[in-house]
Amino acid sequence: MKTLPCPCGSGKPLTVCCQPVIRGERCAATAEALMRSRYTAFVLGEAGWLLESWHASTRPAELDLGEEPRPKWIGLQLRAHRPIDEDHAEVEFVARYRVGGRAQRLHETSRFVREDGRWFYVDGDLHE
Repeated sequence: MKTLPCPCGSGKPLTVCCQPVIRGERCAATAEALMRSRYTAFVLGEAGWLLESWHASTRPAELDLGEEPRPKWIGLQLRAHRPIDEDHAEVEFVARYRVGGRAQRLHETSRFVREDGRWFYVDGDLHE
């Protein structure tokens, strides 16, 4: 059986990188690890994990990943992981994707909070 690389770009196999986090087998150790798992969840269409890892204060009621044409996620570049304190951090990233053959990019600085030992995505600021 071929081992698939993790879509997050860590260089590790999916089965030991983001998959255990998405499946709830272990918690993301850092805000960066949670961000990587969320990118991987977008690639894999795991809307449940995206909602579960979103902080309750900003979580949408539902998330539809079935838009057409579907984006094809093609790469993640982490620009910075900035711990603010023990329970708050920011992660700046650029996610590249294609929609209908056109290249796009999402450049965001995301905010994360840790509650009861578990990291959550709160919100983010988009960069031009």
